[in-house]
Amino acid sequence: MSASGSQTVPALRCQGVVKRFGALTALAGLSLEVPEGAFFGLLGPNGAGKTTLIRGAVGLTRLDSGSIEVFGLPVSGTTAARTRTMLGYAPQEVALDRFVPVREALVLHGRYFGMTRRDAAARSDEMLRVFDLADRADSYANELSGGMRRRLHLARALVHGPQLVILDEPTAGVDIELRRDLWEYIRRLHADGTTILLTTHYLEEAEALCERVAFIRDGTIAAEGTPPLLREQFGAGRLEEVYLRLVGR
Repeated sequence: MSASGSQTVPALRCQGVVKRFGALTALAGLSLEVPEGAFFGLLGPNGAGKTTLIRGAVGLTRLDSGSIEVFGLPVSGTTAARTRTMLGYAPQEVALDRFVPVREALVLHGRYFGMTRRDAAARSDEMLRVFDLADRADSYANELSGGMRRRLHLARALVHGPQLVILDEPTAGVDIELRRDLWEYIRRLHADGTTILLTTHYLEEAEALCERVAFIRDGTIAAEGTPPLLREQFGAGRLEEVYLRLVGR
């Protein structure tokens, strides 16, 4: 059931979204819907508008025009605080507090999203177990390996139990073993009913994980559908071939 009480309301709805940075138009009237419960991939080259759209959805970028809704509620105005509690966001760049121990960092993140300290502590302990970080609970982020920091980064995005999780290139720069571990947890998260919006430059990752994908080019959606449907539509054997035809340079 969505926040508005209707099962038909998408997890994320973007309508006519425009965002300019001076003379540059990052989003040019983009419209997109991510169904509730979907595992959805947003694919495109650097500079296509993916991160700008995501930042608009999580309230970090103000749109010039158009609207974005999360489970039927606008992400700006009087419902902004409520929609943010429904969202979990793991940006591409891993930025963690160096001066707070790992467990306390997760607890504080949960508290920021309105959890009681008791609930935030219990959920933080759960996330530490899930991401195999329990033995580093009292460590600091700068004492962790790159793979551990990436896992902590994802755990932080999930600690408040969001209904929609936005992952901006979550496996960029990680080794194959960690990538597979992250895939496994993300799949479990989705199987539990969480809606996931994933951006990635690894086309095999999108093909393996996503039920639907959308290709973004020059701030608009160039095509959208299931990977099999898109491969058939473009006479392609792999999603990578579709990508190159639609948005490749």
